Amino acid sequence: MKDGQKITFHEEGDQVPGLEPGDIVIVLEQKEHPVFRRSGDDLVLRREISLADALCGCRQLIRTLDNRTLLVASQPGDVIRPGDMKCVPNEGMPVYRSPFQKGKLILKFEVKFPEAGWLPPERLRQLQAFFPPQEEVMATGDTEEVELSDYAAHGGPGRRPYNPDPYPEDDLEDGSRQHVQCQTS
Repeated sequence: MKDGQKITFHEEGDQVPGLEPGDIVIVLEQKEHPVFRRSGDDLVLRREISLADALCGCRQLIRTLDNRTLLVASQPGDVIRPGDMKCVPNEGMPVYRSPFQKGKLILKFEVKFPEAGWLPPERLRQLQAFFPPQEEVMATGDTEEVELSDYAAHGGPGRRPYNPDPYPEDDLEDGSRQHVQCQTS
């Protein structure tokens, strides 16, 4: 059943002798859940996993809405990328008027990457050996080599936030600026 859906019990309202009873109408209101988000008959669950789990496989316990515990496992070598979605069939919400059929439990994965400096440089070279070779990039004589740095959307030394009005001083209404006008002949 969906948020806002109505359930009507015909002629089940106040029953008084000599009068036709009214209907009882119940309007469903879906409450937010702290763990699951509903999408039709499916339930969506966000899970944060480590980079090691994303690359090597993982096993996680999930407590369902009906208080069962599921052991969900990804296979070693089945790489999970940030934003990937996997599902468990028949673990979502019951389908309306089909109580033995259920939607899917959808897991949306967020991959937590290690912090900078988490591994010494010599160990990073050992780790690199497990990955496909990097593409060799050669600098030519007219190539300028630069380094990446963290990006901050706003601010930084000598920077002002973007203002779509190129002449904000024109908005001064206190007469503190004299306005120049073009001469007409």
